[in-house]
Amino acid sequence: MGTEETPADAAEKPGPPFTEGRARAVLEAAGEAAGTGDAELLALGENAVFALRAARGTRQPAVVRVGRGPWQRERAARELRTAAWLEEQNVPAVRAARPGVTVVDGHPLTYWRRLPDAVRPATPADLAELLLLVHALPPPPFPLPRRDLLSGVERWLRLAGDAVPAEDAAWLRARRDDFAAAVAALTPALPPGPVHGDALPRNVHVGPDGPLLLDLETFSDDMREHDLTVLALGLDRYGLTAQEYARFVRVYGWDVREWSGCAVLRGARETASCAWVAQHAPGNPAARREFARRVASLREDDVTVRWLAF
Repeated sequence: MGTEETPADAAEKPGPPFTEGRARAVLEAAGEAAGTGDAELLALGENAVFALRAARGTRQPAVVRVGRGPWQRERAARELRTAAWLEEQNVPAVRAARPGVTVVDGHPLTYWRRLPDAVRPATPADLAELLLLVHALPPPPFPLPRRDLLSGVERWLRLAGDAVPAEDAAWLRARRDDFAAAVAALTPALPPGPVHGDALPRNVHVGPDGPLLLDLETFSDDMREHDLTVLALGLDRYGLTAQEYARFVRVYGWDVREWSGCAVLRGARETASCAWVAQHAPGNPAARREFARRVASLREDDVTVRWLAF
């Protein structure tokens, strides 16, 4: 889940729904063949991610990320800079297929090298190994933003519109404000610095040469605890097993749940994750049901309710 917004987002009005069809039309306008045989949809979330037979002007297969709107242009450019910096630092991560951001009808496009097939699914232990490398890095030679988990809440609820109950949206906004103040008052236990920002096993690819990081768009300069709280929430909400979590802690060397601020970061991420699903509610009954499940469990403070990955 990406949760970063630029200040311009606050004034951004929702445009047409961002669907696979819309993303394919953007690809065609960019000069890429968007037919089923030439562009395979890999993911549709904050970005539409397609596998192409070859990036335009090259002979190599590539992956293209199509952003939802113009507010993501700056983030896309920063993601490319981050990838280049991680390569300089010898951190295993995705690499760009070509420099620069292409903007088509307000949608930023970035091109990435196609990865070899995975040799096995990524595990929390793989993620922990990569986070140790990231958390040992000095600041990069360009500014990274803070990891503001909650800045996307307003836009996602606006995109949801009447597809979610107004009282639930109002309740989430109030919860966002409370957690934003609480997060700002936290004292970290670890030295702050570069973080991935969305540290999940699904953002790790294990190829023939080992694990590497994916989805660099939420790279930030903030509390390292942000990356560690993600899996603590996975244990509580998404069915991560106690054994998997224990292996993650063993590899990383510290359990974030020992930190007094963990519950605050966890609550902030829960709030953002609930609002993130809301943007998909218009026209998607499954998203409406999952939003209802999540917001009800938060309202009732019921930590036994498992959330479905979406």
